[in-house]
Amino acid sequence: MSLLDTYRNAVTRKREELAKLSNDLSREQAKLPALQKKIISANNTLKKTKSQSTAKSKLCEIERANKSIADINGKCSDLQKKIAKKEKELATAEKNLRSEEEKQNKKKAAEEGKRMKAQDAQLNAIERTVEHQASVQASMQADIEQLKALPDKITVLFMAANPSDTKQLMLDEEVRAIQKNIRLSEYRDSIHFESRWAVRSGDIIQAINETNPTIIHFSGHGAESGELVLLKPDGTKDFVTKEAITAAISTVSDTVRLVVFNTCFSAAQAVNIVQNVEAAIGMNDSVQDDTAITFAAQLYSSIGFGYSLEKSYKQAIAAIMLAGIPQNDIPQLFHRDGIDPDEIILVNPS
Repeated sequence: MSLLDTYRNAVTRKREELAKLSNDLSREQAKLPALQKKIISANNTLKKTKSQSTAKSKLCEIERANKSIADINGKCSDLQKKIAKKEKELATAEKNLRSEEEKQNKKKAAEEGKRMKAQDAQLNAIERTVEHQASVQASMQADIEQLKALPDKITVLFMAANPSDTKQLMLDEEVRAIQKNIRLSEYRDSIHFESRWAVRSGDIIQAINETNPTIIHFSGHGAESGELVLLKPDGTKDFVTKEAITAAISTVSDTVRLVVFNTCFSAAQAVNIVQNVEAAIGMNDSVQDDTAITFAAQLYSSIGFGYSLEKSYKQAIAAIMLAGIPQNDIPQLFHRDGIDPDEIILVNPS
């Protein structure tokens, strides 16, 4: 096994270990609400009962619950320390992998250069050499022009809504995961992250005008009929049609290149929006919290490494599979006619 394969396996292993620790932490934390509810119930009984035996029983019940909570908190603390340590190990493993890849690429480039030089010498074709150099120069100039066309920094506008009369989602965890992965990416300084919470329909245009984003990310709920769920003034759900979202985005900014609908049943929104932007991502069914978080975190990590939208999307799908989540067929990438998502580079490597 080559050193490069060893580093790759190490990165994969660290990611799997980190995912397992995170799952273990979630399982432990999920036990707390039931115990806390049990304590509240026992305390309520204590206030009402006049029976000494009942009071004694409830006190014992409270003591056991408190001990269980203390044990769980201890486990959670240990898991959080392990997670922090594993994240550092993963960052080191990824750094080693990038370094080895650069070495291998330089070695291959050097070998290719020698081969071309020997071939030119053997053929002694001056005209061919001139044409080759002109082609190389043209390719380099095209790459330079493409990089010049990219902004020095892009803005990701994250807009979230979780109405009071809907299931509460882990939106804060999604933001945390995205920001962490952006910070770990190679061109993190090229990405500026803006978030807007408790979004109402009237907030969308204002937020876009304020931030002039390259990527707009909607997170929260979606209706089976294709509407995006935002907030009314009283905090309850407000259904916004795909036509309204498309109109809002298309009329206020000419910098938007990608719209991500990280919400249930949002494929229709994505299909509609690519009439006006280069690409969009939507979900073709209901989506779990862990799916949404894992997908979004890896998508922006890959974008931050300078990869194309096509590759970033495929890596985000792979991340769902690596996490063992059976929803890798839910996120869908759509693009405008004539657009190749494999040629969409969103960050400027400089």
